[in-house]
Amino acid sequence: MKSLSKKARLNVIGYILLAPWLVGFIGLYLIPSCMSIYYSFTDYNLLNTPKFIGLSNYIRMFTKDALFWQALKVTFVYVLVLVPFRLAFALLIAMLVNKKHKGIGLYRTLYYIPSIIGGSIAVSVVWRQLFGNNGVFMSLAAALGFQQKTSILGSPKTALFAIILLGIWQFGSSMLTFLSALKTIPNSLYESAAVDGSRPVYTFFKITIPMLTPTIFFNLILQIINGFRVFTESYVITDGGPLNGTLSYVLYMYKRAFNYFDMGYSCALAWIFVAIISIFTVALFWTQNRWVYYESDAK
Repeated sequence: MKSLSKKARLNVIGYILLAPWLVGFIGLYLIPSCMSIYYSFTDYNLLNTPKFIGLSNYIRMFTKDALFWQALKVTFVYVLVLVPFRLAFALLIAMLVNKKHKGIGLYRTLYYIPSIIGGSIAVSVVWRQLFGNNGVFMSLAAALGFQQKTSILGSPKTALFAIILLGIWQFGSSMLTFLSALKTIPNSLYESAAVDGSRPVYTFFKITIPMLTPTIFFNLILQIINGFRVFTESYVITDGGPLNGTLSYVLYMYKRAFNYFDMGYSCALAWIFVAIISIFTVALFWTQNRWVYYESDAK
């Protein structure tokens, strides 16, 4: 009986310590999520009571809303271009700073700074000043004798790539993850390869990349999710323009909710968004056994 009462007391203490998280999870996540699911099947605009309309929001989304498909297209292009370049650049920098040199810690810190400030409104404003009509690049082009009718942000063909460039610049978190993984690769593998006369390129693809696949897998999932969630850059730099050329999915969802007060439709957009991210995540987990190498699996 004593052991049971002691166990019960420990359980009570555990639940007390867990209570703040449970309250936050239920009040700030679970209940709003359930309400959002319900609102996605209603006509609700903050000015009247929700009216149940079944699947009308979803049917309208896929059959009548051209902006939905445009936002989806922009977001997919953003993710498909951003993620490979950001991961490749992060791995390159991680390999460069994975050396024992004087002051290397300072360089690592400097490379991480863009990830800290890159998503802020201030940096987005700076980016707009760099690539805008009266920005640095337009002034520099004019000084060199190149007369441009529109700025980089003023053209639907180039505005999105300016925003992608800002995303690639925020590579610091992935770089630190790759750097930590590089330090766990045994030097004996590289020494054995050097004795066998392996070239650096062969060593990179046959030793470094396979040993980094768990980290690549982790970063890939994280960056895909972050890529789909792009909002600040599109909102502050171009507000989705020109001609909806940078209208990201989250920005479109925001405009539907707070510009047009179409909350029911915005909730439907949100759950389609969750479904898309879930499909990508599940697909990556389903394929990981084919390309991700874990040392524990070899034992």
